[in-house]
Amino acid sequence: MRKLLAPIPKARTLSVMPTYQCTAHCKHCGTYSSPKETTWLDPELITSAIDQAINAGYKVVVFTGGEPTLAGENLFKYIRQVAEKRICSRIVTNACWADTEENADLMMNKLIEAGLREVNFSTGDQHARFVDFDNILRATRAAVKVGCLQTIAIMVETVEERAISKKTITDHPEYKRIMADFPKAKIKIIESPWMPLTPNNIEKYTEGRALNNANLPMHTGCNSCLTTTTLQADGRIGACCGSGMRNIPELQLGRIDEISIEEADKRGENDFLKRWIRVEGPERILAWAAAHDQSIEWENMYAHRCQTCIRLYKDKKVRDVIRDHYEEKIPDVLFREWLLHSYNPEEEEAFPETSTGEGN
Repeated sequence: MRKLLAPIPKARTLSVMPTYQCTAHCKHCGTYSSPKETTWLDPELITSAIDQAINAGYKVVVFTGGEPTLAGENLFKYIRQVAEKRICSRIVTNACWADTEENADLMMNKLIEAGLREVNFSTGDQHARFVDFDNILRATRAAVKVGCLQTIAIMVETVEERAISKKTITDHPEYKRIMADFPKAKIKIIESPWMPLTPNNIEKYTEGRALNNANLPMHTGCNSCLTTTTLQADGRIGACCGSGMRNIPELQLGRIDEISIEEADKRGENDFLKRWIRVEGPERILAWAAAHDQSIEWENMYAHRCQTCIRLYKDKKVRDVIRDHYEEKIPDVLFREWLLHSYNPEEEEAFPETSTGEGN
């Protein structure tokens, strides 16, 4: 019989931010990255953390940021380190390096030679202010051309009024040429809400996107919390890959120069709220809190679950309800964990990976 709050038997993902520096300066960047950032993580700490994660059974290592390709040769070294252990590696990039077809091919070939297996390209109206959308198309063509990537994804930020969407991409003449030249290519185009980094700043989204009672049943557990461990550029270890995580102290598990990845994971697993978020999701928890305190407003305010999660940690009213009433949820959380991990364990590997990264 599983012990109360026993370790979570989940193949994890390590998300590594070599730097907070980025070529873009997007409003509400999920990692607070910008060209002005000068924070870089010691490469030796990164290589050590990768080894620790792999030894602990991690199955995927993601390089994000900031813009991870700014790490240059060190990035290729990290990817080779992962590939040598036969572990999947992924980068999340804005494709700033794909300013010409030649440069796009050069970077993609170097990444593939190092052993990269997955790539996520970030774009949308905010990103396009700093990185031309044509870069995304050139990078996509280069990625398809190499023919050996397991996953090619284009992540598109969305709000109510936007110029770039999944449809504008699939209707683009160059995208159509890519698909005509490589008919077997499998490219995922994923739209994700673009969120402000405070719970009081409300964005406008397309119909049906914002959280409310009608769509609440569609929201399930967070597949990032306690599944993705993030090594941030300042050395802190986070319990998820969520947007705004840098400014939520409760999501920090320690520093990589002070504790191991495995020790950080144990700290996270001993936090009931994190386990609750993992199995039910922040949306259901916020609605539950509002049922206890009807002065808590939440409907039609949030489309991105990370902004909902920020609300859990930053709103005193919500925190008070969780503190005063969390014990009534312990049986539900334990039962959901049993369903997830023990009742049908073969579905554990099918629990969807976050494609994220991986922030705004």
